[in-house]
Amino acid sequence: MTGTQKPAHKRDLTRRKVVVAGGAAVAVAGVGGTLAANAFADGTTTATASSSAAETCYKLTSETTEGPYYIDADKLRQDITEDKEGIPLTLSLRVIDSETCKPVRNAAVDIWHCDALGIYSGYESLSTGSGSAPSDAPSGTPTGEPPSGAPSGGTGGGGQHEDPTSDTRYLRGTWKTDKHGRVTFKTIFPGWYQGRCVHIHVKVHVDGEWTDAGYEGGHTCHTGQFFFDEKSVIASAAVAPYSTSTTTRTTLTEDTIYDQSGTQGGLLKLEYHKKDIAKGVHGSITVGVEPDATHDGTDDAVQPGASASATSS
Repeated sequence: MTGTQKPAHKRDLTRRKVVVAGGAAVAVAGVGGTLAANAFADGTTTATASSSAAETCYKLTSETTEGPYYIDADKLRQDITEDKEGIPLTLSLRVIDSETCKPVRNAAVDIWHCDALGIYSGYESLSTGSGSAPSDAPSGTPTGEPPSGAPSGGTGGGGQHEDPTSDTRYLRGTWKTDKHGRVTFKTIFPGWYQGRCVHIHVKVHVDGEWTDAGYEGGHTCHTGQFFFDEKSVIASAAVAPYSTSTTTRTTLTEDTIYDQSGTQGGLLKLEYHKKDIAKGVHGSITVGVEPDATHDGTDDAVQPGASASATSS
């Protein structure tokens, strides 16, 4: 995204809130949510906008650092899977103004994440880390730390942006929110790599213009990450190709970026077949943003639970 960024507009913290439609709410209090026997049976797992729906409000969704592997939006698409193997994941997002609870329309939403073995497109040579692979490790398995190293204790490091080392762009995409602030992506369940729990990166851009060439101008009002509860990650680890990874996994409670606050911190509501996660997962969340603020994830981002030197990747 390009264009002049607006200065951050500070709002009263007590007024920050996000609205969640009742019944089929996409953001719920608590960790993990309920496992659904038929996640995709009737297509009613996402929130609906209704004047009669009950409303529950939460605080502004947590800001985090951008990490080193962001590539400015150049893939306008909802299906970002390409040919990557993994558990199918449908990601349903709703973006709203955290003060007014109104949907943020025509925003450009970027998501990007690693593949089933912890590799980021555009950065394959860096994602594999610097460590030595065991002799029986599958080809392409990440075995070392992120490129900028990790702080003591094994947490993921590398907050400074790295230039891409290849032209690949799998598991990356940008699409616009509709009049209800909703946007949906098709992808795969992410894997893990040294020092980080399973996560998806997200950016929300507003005040720009959609053209034939893509999205131009505006500013970034939210930079965050979405997280997966432990039950789902453990279940995914039994499915190939995730099961071939030799990388030690960081749990949700061990991660230095996730702030342990549930939905507010970016924890997704997940629905899938309890006994067969390989059939697919539906993840959803409502994201509360400050449209007038600039949160580009480079210098003003909150890093919950981390020291000043710990950064996300």
